[in-house]
Amino acid sequence: MAAAHPLAFPAPPGRPARLVVLVSGSGTNLQALIDAVADSAYGAEIVAVGADRSGIAGLERAERAGLATFVHRVKDFADRADWDAALTASVAAYQPDLVVTAGFMKILGDRFIAAFAGRIVNTHPALLPAFPGAHGVTDALAYGVKVTGCTVHLVDAGVDTGPIIAQGVVPITDADHADGGEALHERIKTVERQLLVDVVGRLAREGHRIEDRKVWIPA
Repeated sequence: MAAAHPLAFPAPPGRPARLVVLVSGSGTNLQALIDAVADSAYGAEIVAVGADRSGIAGLERAERAGLATFVHRVKDFADRADWDAALTASVAAYQPDLVVTAGFMKILGDRFIAAFAGRIVNTHPALLPAFPGAHGVTDALAYGVKVTGCTVHLVDAGVDTGPIIAQGVVPITDADHADGGEALHERIKTVERQLLVDVVGRLAREGHRIEDRKVWIPA
């Protein structure tokens, strides 16, 4: 079978990359990005923060930072297709170079993924392709693996199936089984935040290309 034609996403010339960040909860990954973009050398700026819920800490973080925000709750639309269309339009209005789903707990629809294909960055609290889905931490514990971690990947039409950009490893201890994985999840989040900041900065400054499920960032 012939190799897929590479998809190239160069860094924007002469300006910071524009980021739209999507959140659903506390926004700790968002805060890490807010702190990072304060340094002009980082190469990116957050132009808007979107959410699927109102009254969340993530939106409060965005508002304190003076960022534009918008909210699209699924229950406010006739169906998921209408919600997806509205979310796509709101994000597109900010002309992002990258979309970062930072703890965004909704599955993106086909319209959204088509509009920003190859430019949607997500994190997952396991070493994909192992343990995809909403229970990556507890699934890893239940399986009995000795290490787990986090993955930063591009979003495609599957659930946590997009091309992997980077991964961080977190050891599992005997104590993690006693508390149901709460402490493990916190350790994963610490690694995840730094990995996300590093990856988004590199994508913003250097651009990337996708070839045969591999994501290449210029050295």
